[in-house]
Amino acid sequence: MEQTSLPGIGVRHDFVTEAGRRLGVVSHRDGRRALIVYDRDDPDARLAAIPLTDDEAEALADLLGASLMLGQLAGLRDQAAGLLTEQIALPASSPFVGRPLGDTRARTRTSASIVATLRSAQVIPSPGPDFRFENGDVVVAVGTRKSLDALTRILADNDPDG
Repeated sequence: MEQTSLPGIGVRHDFVTEAGRRLGVVSHRDGRRALIVYDRDDPDARLAAIPLTDDEAEALADLLGASLMLGQLAGLRDQAAGLLTEQIALPASSPFVGRPLGDTRARTRTSASIVATLRSAQVIPSPGPDFRFENGDVVVAVGTRKSLDALTRILADNDPDG
């Protein structure tokens, strides 16, 4: 990662991918951002400068963060015999929509751990017991097949205290 001060403009961060492609982000002093794609044959020539709104920059960061996190969890699964990583969609009919994660008592009841929640284009890592579920959330959990199946049943159950 290379940082370059751009007097009167802001700052540019560049990096080179493993495949040899150079990318950058210019952060203007007024808050604007642009994604820069450089020419493969001339690293000083840019092919494109793509302006990003705050929402677009946040969505891109979330997407990249989500793929990194899910890749790391997949690696953990490969290292830990018997552990699986699974994405569980919270059904609209779930009694936990609008309620805190702690109400599920998921770890106590199933031994599965909820390690993240995916909400729209946002990744919420390590949600705490006060985290409130919303309709459309997808839970990322780690556990055995049996514990993940039990968690899926709890999240969909009409008797959440069961």
